[in-house]
Amino acid sequence: MLALLRAAAADDGVRPLSEEAELRLQHGGPAGGRDVLATGADGVPVGYARLELGEPGSDAEGEVVVAPVARRQGTGRALLSRLEELAGDRPLRVWAHGDLPAATALATARGYTRARVLLQMRRPLTDADRDPRPALPDGVAVAAFRPGRDEPAWLRVNARAFATHPEQGSWTAEDLRLRQAEPWFDPAGFLLAWRGDPDAGGTLLGSHWTKVHPPGDAGPDPVGEVYVLGIDPDAQGLGLGRALTDLGLAHLRGLGLEQVLLYVEEDNVPAVALYERSGFTRHAVDVSWRRVP
Repeated sequence: MLALLRAAAADDGVRPLSEEAELRLQHGGPAGGRDVLATGADGVPVGYARLELGEPGSDAEGEVVVAPVARRQGTGRALLSRLEELAGDRPLRVWAHGDLPAATALATARGYTRARVLLQMRRPLTDADRDPRPALPDGVAVAAFRPGRDEPAWLRVNARAFATHPEQGSWTAEDLRLRQAEPWFDPAGFLLAWRGDPDAGGTLLGSHWTKVHPPGDAGPDPVGEVYVLGIDPDAQGLGLGRALTDLGLAHLRGLGLEQVLLYVEEDNVPAVALYERSGFTRHAVDVSWRRVP
């Protein structure tokens, strides 16, 4: 299956599945999820789809990828039909990574409408300050994440910072553990802002978790990512977002990377404007298509 994903990414120039879908493909997921596989006459996989039913009453969510050699042969349509069957009477949302014309044509032909748009924005790192010295509030210091010690505090602040986000705010200890087990995980690039001593009653105020995509994952060269940048609501207005951003970009630049990406909702106008002022430009688009039975 991973070979199918790599072939699709090389052909389309975008990752065909979300990180979450890839993790669940490899490790399984919560109850209610389903994997759907399409194979050719020789038994080799030519398509894959993932369905998440989630909580009762919520929309079902799916993703579909078709091998380049099996396109324009009805494979994508068959996989989507199966997701619709499995979703039953629930509305179904399906992600189209890259907003490619073929995905748009298939979705609109089957009565889907654009429900959510996620922007990938990028900026060069060549002009990033290698040694930023941001002014932090009194009593606040930034330190690297400590596996085995900082998980509970980070999960609490992540839930508060992303309370209204449809995916990020619901992360569990298992979601965090899976990512810590990934080859790209590097605690040195997972920066936490603490008020006081974290081992003596200190309070976590926010964090900037960076990620490095290997060559071929987000382009021919390795690319950094502003993976998760979150500030506790009680710490808003202290300038921690900008401080943690600068420190994270410096870390990525120190690794020799030349480019960094991030994801942001298109309708989050203030955030998009902030990132544009910080030198980020729109690079790619992911669309969530929704269909009501």
